[in-house]
Amino acid sequence: MPTDQVLFERRGRLGIIVLNRPRNINALTPQMVEAMLAKLGEWAEDDAVRTVLMRGAGERGLCAGGDIVAIYRDIVDDGGSATAQFWAREYRLNSLISRYPKPYVAFMDGLVLGGGVGISAHGSHRVVTERTRMGMPETTIGFVPDVGGTFLLAAAPGESGTHAALTGAHLDGADVLHLGLADHFVAGDRLDSLATALEEESADDAVARFVQEPPPSSLAAERTWIDHAYASDDVGEIVRRLRTASVPEADHAADTIEAKSPTALKVTLQALRFARARDLALEEALDMEYRIGLRFLEGNDFREGIRAQVIDKDRSPRWNPATTVDVTNDMVAACFASLGRRELGLGNQLTQPRPATNQFSTFSGV
Repeated sequence: MPTDQVLFERRGRLGIIVLNRPRNINALTPQMVEAMLAKLGEWAEDDAVRTVLMRGAGERGLCAGGDIVAIYRDIVDDGGSATAQFWAREYRLNSLISRYPKPYVAFMDGLVLGGGVGISAHGSHRVVTERTRMGMPETTIGFVPDVGGTFLLAAAPGESGTHAALTGAHLDGADVLHLGLADHFVAGDRLDSLATALEEESADDAVARFVQEPPPSSLAAERTWIDHAYASDDVGEIVRRLRTASVPEADHAADTIEAKSPTALKVTLQALRFARARDLALEEALDMEYRIGLRFLEGNDFREGIRAQVIDKDRSPRWNPATTVDVTNDMVAACFASLGRRELGLGNQLTQPRPATNQFSTFSGV
């Protein structure tokens, strides 16, 4: 692999991972994922490494997610086979981070989107700053929150996670804390000092010395209309409730949702409801997201969404089906059906397996 895409360093008792593609806002490549899997495995067995730190190079952010231009080319040229392999390894990395035997500190500074959430929000010590802008914007490109996004957002307070998932909104540090996707607020200009402290101090002690009171969360302040509008299991009803909330922010949310892929919206909502109702473990949610992802590689909207947003940049995607009414229950259910021998199988490693994630009779609003 190009050796400068991700950098590894040891300082004292600290193992440091630096994503090093600043011109691409540190977007993940398969080579970066493989390198992180290998190094984290090595450091897990190294008694001299007490803590791991994840951060991004440059001023723009930790990570803007996966390289969606590469995904688009793979879909067009080869039906998405390389992307499926990438996701399989990426999701294993997400699982490893969530169960890492040592403190895993993530500096969630600047942009943290999609796959960037997967390598940070599953860590043990998640730090946001005044510059944090986090989001799971997948519905904008005709896709569904993955890298454990359904697991994280289903557990958010009230319906705030549903709002974040369907709108794909960029959230500031205070909102990320409210959602439960981060733990601590630290001023951006103190991150380097915190990193230095982590070289010798425990993660708990070092972070405690630098943590600050976060500003108020606007998402928390808007819980009344958010919880009411998004309580429905039907996307159309959610939009109707937003329109009648008599709140400018709610009306804006409705406009935003109506511009997204109808298929992605309905599958996202179903995935969130299912993850919450079944209290899925992260690995079970990743298995579910992998099923969905492979079905979206075969469909229209994911390819079309990337084309409209990134390739041609006309911002006029031609969704098919074009409305949520035209997305049938059978279409949604098909996205969750077993992949057979192609199953990711992370949930099979759990000691207490849960029911298979392709049973959706509980919900009728899709």
